[in-house]
Amino acid sequence: MTPAVTAAVLLAAVTHAGWNAIAHRITDKLVGFTLIAGGGLLIGLAVAPFVPLPARAAWPYLFASAVIHILYYALLMKSFRLGDFGQAYPIARGTAPLVVTVLAAVFAHEVPDGWAAAGIALSCAGLTGVALWGLRGHRPDWAAIGAALATGLSIAAYTVVDGLGVRASGSSLGYIAWLMAIQGAVIPAYAVWYWRGRTATALRPYAGLGLLGAALSVTAYALVLWAQTRAELAPVAALRESSIIVGAAIGAVFFKERFGAPRIAAAGLLVAGIGLMLRAG
Repeated sequence: MTPAVTAAVLLAAVTHAGWNAIAHRITDKLVGFTLIAGGGLLIGLAVAPFVPLPARAAWPYLFASAVIHILYYALLMKSFRLGDFGQAYPIARGTAPLVVTVLAAVFAHEVPDGWAAAGIALSCAGLTGVALWGLRGHRPDWAAIGAALATGLSIAAYTVVDGLGVRASGSSLGYIAWLMAIQGAVIPAYAVWYWRGRTATALRPYAGLGLLGAALSVTAYALVLWAQTRAELAPVAALRESSIIVGAAIGAVFFKERFGAPRIAAAGLLVAGIGLMLRAG
């Protein structure tokens, strides 16, 4: 985890929390995710002619990732419908790093050393603290929690698939462009069928906000894919989920959800974990 990789992943965390907040802000989740996915499709098609085509070995990963991403979008929509942003987002994102650590060890043969493992564990402790604080004072909504946990498992799956795929592609820009182009068509196509002639009317009120979310989404994931070509998957995943702290702050400022001292302590654990991962790098 070099300083350049760390900076890229932290920037990805901020932009990722931003587009998730936009998706939560748009009341009709199908409208929000249609605009975000459709905007990603347009960006991918615009960029694809100007970047190298991914190598043949990367295409099975691309198609597998597209399927997992579609499942992820569906689960994320459901978790946002059922739970508060400050609850659903931390649980979904906080589930992924430990699962990625296990999957990376199995499929990428990346076993973290002592410093990296300690950093990942501390970061995950901080992320879990934020997630649990989001439940404080509320009766647990098990449907919302279940949807958020399932979202986290889908995040871990596409993180490892894309980590392997982008390394085989020969071009992180080519990989992200084609991934956006392939996965971005499905939700808009479903929305056009669902609305049956009312698509423009449904999308128009949120078009600008949704397309901003799409730009943030593509930027966030492009930075992560680049980082995965230069560092191991588990530390990148753990560091990326610092977006939870950003998401909690967004929830407090824009959605009037309480932040609180425990979330500040959780942020401190996350920073300590980042320091250990940098020492390992």
